[in-house]
Amino acid sequence: MASGGLGRCRLALGLALLLDGAGMGALLTGIFARLRVRGQDFGDLLIYSGAVLVFLSLLGWVLWYTGNLELAPDELARDYAAKGGTLARLARKISRRWSRRQPGPLALGPVRGSQGPPPRDTV
Repeated sequence: MASGGLGRCRLALGLALLLDGAGMGALLTGIFARLRVRGQDFGDLLIYSGAVLVFLSLLGWVLWYTGNLELAPDELARDYAAKGGTLARLARKISRRWSRRQPGPLALGPVRGSQGPPPRDTV
């Protein structure tokens, strides 16, 4: 970890703390203050918006936490290296077959009125 004690992702930590502070402030203001403007109560609006802000702060906390995870290079290579099992070979075979067959990610089929795909050059 960094010597500052806050980790490496200080921007995500700042985002999480800012959203937590704003959310809790709005939530507690909506609960305990009687806010009326021209006869309308805005307590419910503050309660709901505070809850949404606190929920959104989870994004900052998850980013901060995952940004501070440390893995040794040998552990990373061991866990995510290409496996030589039967299922992995089957998945690679299917993936290669589909990659050759489909010309692009948005190819859904022939367009109306077209003759189909052009013939492939086989060598």
